[in-house]
Amino acid sequence: MQERLNYVKTEPKLLGAIFNLKKAVNESGLDQGLIHLVNLRASQINGCSYCVDMHTREARRDGESEQRVHLVSAWRESPLYTGRERAALAWTECLTHISDGPVEDALYNEMLEHFSEQELVQLTVLVGLINVWNRIAIPFRSVHPVIADDASAAA
Repeated sequence: MQERLNYVKTEPKLLGAIFNLKKAVNESGLDQGLIHLVNLRASQINGCSYCVDMHTREARRDGESEQRVHLVSAWRESPLYTGRERAALAWTECLTHISDGPVEDALYNEMLEHFSEQELVQLTVLVGLINVWNRIAIPFRSVHPVIADDASAAA
């Protein structure tokens, strides 16, 4: 796979604004582990290999267990996630699939059981932001780094 273009170099001002939003979200007070899970799950749904790779590596670097990282795609069937994480993952899936239908009252009310209104806005911006990144990385074919062991296995 060949990268189509380097969007950061092509439009640095616009991408800089997105990086600034990312920094603000990361500093908003949301737990970094939760941020990693949300970024990973949305990227899995969208099929963004660059972002799945990056967020998997970041989660592991910041102390997330390998098992929890591997099971994010099947979080409903795993006991490894807290009620708050489950709510955030359900919110992530709903907003990432927003064209499938409305955000139901039951999900919204569940969110308010686990998140303050301020946190819910922060989480919603996080979900929107990772979807923006996925929608930039996928069409321009951002290529994740290939580790030597992974490269030899693919050959």
